[in-house]
Amino acid sequence: MNATDIKFCDLASEYRRLKEAIDSRISAVLSHGQFILGPEVNELEEQLADYVGARHCVTVSSGTDALLISLMALGVGPGDEVITTDFSYIATADVILRLGATPIFVDVEADTALIDASKIEAVITNRTRAIIPVSLYGQPCDMNKINEIAKRNGGIPVVEDAAQSFGATYRGRRSCGLSLIGCTSFFPTKPLGAYGDGGAIFTDDESLAKLFRSIRVHGQAEKYNHERLGVTGRLDTVQAAVLLEKLKVFDRTIARRQSVAQAYNERLMGQETIGEIAVKDGNSSVFGQFTICANDRDNLKRALDRAGIPSVIHYPRPLSQQPLISGMGSQNKTAQNALRLSKIVLSLPMHPGLDVREIERITDVITERLS
Repeated sequence: MNATDIKFCDLASEYRRLKEAIDSRISAVLSHGQFILGPEVNELEEQLADYVGARHCVTVSSGTDALLISLMALGVGPGDEVITTDFSYIATADVILRLGATPIFVDVEADTALIDASKIEAVITNRTRAIIPVSLYGQPCDMNKINEIAKRNGGIPVVEDAAQSFGATYRGRRSCGLSLIGCTSFFPTKPLGAYGDGGAIFTDDESLAKLFRSIRVHGQAEKYNHERLGVTGRLDTVQAAVLLEKLKVFDRTIARRQSVAQAYNERLMGQETIGEIAVKDGNSSVFGQFTICANDRDNLKRALDRAGIPSVIHYPRPLSQQPLISGMGSQNKTAQNALRLSKIVLSLPMHPGLDVREIERITDVITERLS
């Protein structure tokens, strides 16, 4: 086997396995011609809500728009503060800034990279309008503890950023159904990925669901009657059609991703300079990424590059150190665990089609580099 054949995320082979069913679904959309908010969108929303165990699902154009629309529905604006993690993709902070609010960053747990719930209460003020925990790398945060903190501080809304964890569980309940609002992404490389951008918002609150639906179509209550500011945030019907077919086999996809992660862990066990991102007790992970911690990360990445094996750093700097945020004169101090993780994390190839020989080749390069 040629190492250059190893893909970080193999979307093409996944399509080949589902080609007949997906092509049939797409063909049906092309035939009926309802490309915006067609019947497949409603069908998908019903199935996703049932899968998560939420009363309402509102599909949207991306995971970022899911977060943005959620904060807009909560009335977040200038002068408000939103508490979130210092270790995530920029979208988590970007949506807060777009509304004129201030992100307040909290450090993460050293072993899971998830927001440290014990540090949230100390930064709550009378300007706090929401808390956004990020279910990073495929597993949820300690949502019960976060919800309890929010409740005893005046019922602060909790918005789970589950862009990487759709399908994962926390104490037997599915990610996206763990707080007032859950948001996810269907970006192609996500565990449940579309063939373009897409996302969804989940809630049990009927009035919020109504707001989400209005905001995603320019704040429209009914055609040409606009009651509030909104966005163009709809999920395309073609993407809904693709997701409907992929949802049918999603539990098998999750099981396969978990099997790949187990194989990685077994082969890397015993490497003193390699650590894994821990899965918390009571959690299951969908391994949106398989991420290791390596003290010699940069040299290890170069060794993988030379062997033709792709790897990605998720993420090379905390949010508080992003030029967009530090350049605004942010008063947030960089969180120390987040800073340390940014220097040692490395994501390895992860997809359901990754076979034993490929995993052996990847881990052989790692162990040879470290021996």
